[in-house]
Amino acid sequence: MEQVQYRIEDRIAILTIENPPVNALSARVQESFQQALARAIDDSKIDAIVLTGSGNTFIAGADIKDLQRMANEGAVPSILPRILFDVESAPKPVVAAIHGNAFGGGLEVALAAHYRIATADARIGQPEVKLGIIPGAGGTQRLPRLAGLEAALEMCAFGEPVRAEDAQRFGIVDRVVEENLLGHAMEVARELSGVAPRRTRELAVNFGNPESNAALFAGYRERVPKTRKKLLAPLAAIDAIEAATQSRFEEGCRKEREIFHRMLVSSQAKALIHVFFAERAARKIPAASSAHGEIQAAAVVGAGTMGRGIAMCFADAGIPVRLKEAYPEALASAIKAIEASYESSVRKGRIADAEMRTRFSKIQPQLDYAGFEAADIIVEAAFENLEVKRVLFSELAGVAKPGAILATNTSYLNIDDIAQACPLAESVIGLHFFSPANVMRLLEVAPGKATSARVTAAALALAKRLGKIAIVAGNCPGFIGNRMLRVYRREAQLLLEEGASPQQVDRALEEWGMAMGPFAAQDLAGIDIAMSSRHVFSAMEPPELRQPRVMEMLYALGRFGQKTGAGWYAYDEKRNALPDPKVDALIETAASEAGATRRPISNEEIVERAVYALVNEGARILEDGCARRASDIDLVYINGYGFPAYRGGPMHYADEAALDTVHQRVLEFGWKPAPLLTHLAKSRSSFSAFDAKASTLRAAADDANADHA
Repeated sequence: MEQVQYRIEDRIAILTIENPPVNALSARVQESFQQALARAIDDSKIDAIVLTGSGNTFIAGADIKDLQRMANEGAVPSILPRILFDVESAPKPVVAAIHGNAFGGGLEVALAAHYRIATADARIGQPEVKLGIIPGAGGTQRLPRLAGLEAALEMCAFGEPVRAEDAQRFGIVDRVVEENLLGHAMEVARELSGVAPRRTRELAVNFGNPESNAALFAGYRERVPKTRKKLLAPLAAIDAIEAATQSRFEEGCRKEREIFHRMLVSSQAKALIHVFFAERAARKIPAASSAHGEIQAAAVVGAGTMGRGIAMCFADAGIPVRLKEAYPEALASAIKAIEASYESSVRKGRIADAEMRTRFSKIQPQLDYAGFEAADIIVEAAFENLEVKRVLFSELAGVAKPGAILATNTSYLNIDDIAQACPLAESVIGLHFFSPANVMRLLEVAPGKATSARVTAAALALAKRLGKIAIVAGNCPGFIGNRMLRVYRREAQLLLEEGASPQQVDRALEEWGMAMGPFAAQDLAGIDIAMSSRHVFSAMEPPELRQPRVMEMLYALGRFGQKTGAGWYAYDEKRNALPDPKVDALIETAASEAGATRRPISNEEIVERAVYALVNEGARILEDGCARRASDIDLVYINGYGFPAYRGGPMHYADEAALDTVHQRVLEFGWKPAPLLTHLAKSRSSFSAFDAKASTLRAAADDANADHA
């Protein structure tokens, strides 16, 4: 099948990109496009050309697989810039008919056309920075010529799309239509036939005076790092757009291409492309998902911080939800907090007032189980206590309808232990939301031994509907994320006893890219919460393993973190963290009791020990089958624990550092390496290769199962 379909209607050549599902500009598509364009230009029976996309979209951008290959190989053989120069140079009018998405290279194709027409629901954008790169086919040079500097800077530096009506207001799109896109495009093509084409590259450049330009660019260079911390591509996009104000078009394109090449082979681009494919792999839902049917009604038990956040998740997805709490005061407080959260979203412009009221109305607060028999899913969000949860699941078994999903939001308890109290064990599953549940994208889906495949698949389908990144985790203590958090925190605390301070550890890891240091994060979540899980994790550790003591000391003193005004730090009335000599004294005492000699510790050692602890435990999790893919572990840590996406997650980061190097450092730190890490290091392999092999084996198993179905 041709990647670009060619047909003629009323002396107009209609070139249709046909590369489902999103019409990505693969190398084959580009070659087919180039041939079809040349054919239309050379044909004397053709007066005009219309470019469009098949299916539900125009062109959603580059083929990311091609980008990944080029990033890894360091070569960038793309003919797209040449093609777009030919589109723009065509002696016949070229009209881009846009529906769905015109993103990245797709928008660059449209910018090179002489006229752009879009459906009202189309979205227009240059999201390349989200992959650690910039537009590479003239986007940073043509976009400012059409839309002006400020709109171009917003779109290229931040990567967010705009609606068709905004694109028209900026001058990117010439006309917006409600229906019959192709008919309107052909009408415009006929009107333009015989008229000299309007070439974007030849448009008058009206960027203001050099002083105002300099101030504008300086403002963006100051603003971008505040929300795109340590990311290289947004600043690189600003540099490329600035070249449009300082050079002729051809020279600006040359500079853009140089920057594009540099970004594409950067570690950040490789990491962000890895994350893109990791999310794609995680979104694949087993075929059994269709067996359960769509969730129409939900219920949540427990209206604390997690419970009300989970209720908002359902309401935000348009699913009516009953929210049960045992005490009237707690229920009233929860509803007040939910309303305040929605009102804050309205004030910030995230949702309209009418939408807020619609969502709020879908949450039914109550003190009993009335109506729970109609729920397709019931989520328990009670206190993290096994006996409390067993009692609740025994009660839920008596009110739930046949086939309803019974989910626990436990973050570390054993799903099977909870399910033992429920005669409907096949319906019980762990759904570990992260706080705040209505904001955080991550959801760990943890089936128990008895959980049916139908329930697991239905939970994954629900997660997709809720807008979550769902990761299937094994039923081990802490699942994936908290199991790894335990070793990360342990190593951070040992660093204190050996010579570091809480503020040095936090600062080193934050400067490296973590959203928060481990001690600041623990003070936020609560030291009491961390202590409550220690008995669960202690069973996983050999008795001879040295355990840090300071957290226990803080707990014994009632220093639980921000909630008590003191934890690893002291806090003022505005909750600003302050170093505390009392904590320093506790550290000294713990070090002395452990026989540790305190010494200066470098920031580099802090980062290596913290991150490689994650890697080593991640390898154990893969060995145990508690994660399906190393890339799943990366997604958990990026989306649940503040690991920088531009480093790709701990397992990808280890691949980039080389596993033999990581393995050697693990030995030097005196740790016992995970057998999988040792194997991969000695065979000069990687976690990505492990994933590829595992994926092939799973596909073969799925095929075998299908043959016997």
